[in-house]
Amino acid sequence: MLFCVTANHRNTDFEVLGRISAVAESTGRALVSEHDFVRGAVVLSTCNRFEAYLEVDEPLTGGAVVAREAVLEALGDAAGDDAHALRESAVSLCGDDVVRHLFAVSSGLESMVVGEEEISGQVQRALVQARTDGTTSTQLEQVFQRATHATREMRAKADVGAGRRSLARLALDLVDTRVTDWGTVPVLLVGTGSYAATTIAALRARGARDIGVYSATGRAARFAARYGVRPEADLSRAIAHAEIVITCTARYVVTPDDIPDTARRIVIDLGLPRNVSPEVGDLPGVELLDLELLGRHAALPELGPGAHELVGTAAATFTAERAAAPAIVAVRRHIQDALDDELSRLPEDADRARAALRHLAGVLSHRPSVRAREAAAAGELEEFERALDLVFGISVDHGAAEAGGAASPAAG
Repeated sequence: MLFCVTANHRNTDFEVLGRISAVAESTGRALVSEHDFVRGAVVLSTCNRFEAYLEVDEPLTGGAVVAREAVLEALGDAAGDDAHALRESAVSLCGDDVVRHLFAVSSGLESMVVGEEEISGQVQRALVQARTDGTTSTQLEQVFQRATHATREMRAKADVGAGRRSLARLALDLVDTRVTDWGTVPVLLVGTGSYAATTIAALRARGARDIGVYSATGRAARFAARYGVRPEADLSRAIAHAEIVITCTARYVVTPDDIPDTARRIVIDLGLPRNVSPEVGDLPGVELLDLELLGRHAALPELGPGAHELVGTAAATFTAERAAAPAIVAVRRHIQDALDDELSRLPEDADRARAALRHLAGVLSHRPSVRAREAAAAGELEEFERALDLVFGISVDHGAAEAGGAASPAAG
């Protein structure tokens, strides 16, 4: 069974999300190593979202309740009181609801800035991290890979990404009225992560030319060479030169000690946990914009036609394919057994006959596989399976198909 706990900008305080994101790295490993019923775990932790996706044994008595408690316990030691806050605010999802939710999240339809592009990459990186940690599973691999495919299809057909939405662009939209000429405004980026590249693109789209970058980990020179900006070695000196400071790092927190003077400047904090100490906003001359403020101004944009419908259809198709997999496995095994019997009767030099029989087996497998998926999508899978038994004597073993993983949703 697929299970998800989601805490996000809609149901959980930003401060709590910030602290949770700082300690969430080991959650997946803890879940898999400490709970036998957890087959796999992928943890997605972003600037406004913490989500744990699990594959758990089924049937599991009270599975959703047990899985939720496991996630909260895995966070408990490191998160402290914030784990209790999640207990009150986080939402649990099971089964097909997990598929629909992940597809919508990956497509940016659940984001603070609806349609933003960064989230799809974050979803993919969460899966890669789970692979590195050894915590992924067959079902999680399938649903995350198909979420990526659904995102591409939705963006191509619904044109959600046409406006190239992102938190960085929203922040620049908010300060746009304060800037007379972006070409003359010195801007400093603090951090060289994925948001930094997006921010540079957004700045240049507005005509910004004086862009510097500072990295607490010494990556500024390489990043600057790649993106054609100016590397900065001293943060305080770089801030003194800048009228707009944009932070997007997990390695450093800007404090009042880093602000060298009382000159007027705008500081935009895109990080969670916070990249800028709240006290910076109290300094004379500083206007601080953080994620909480951005969230209040993130008006829902008009989406391309049918975005939600496209994502919903993709999720329903994936769910139907998963449901049909045991029947497809049974049909293919039946045909393969018959093929093996016929091949065993051929003489050793009958290579052309073997090739022809194998091709025929593939052809015979294709149409029933398609019909099985169509039956699942129409809610008629039980009738399809009864027909297999009645006509061919094929018995569908749901447990064996799931354990073997022989017919993934991507299979033809």
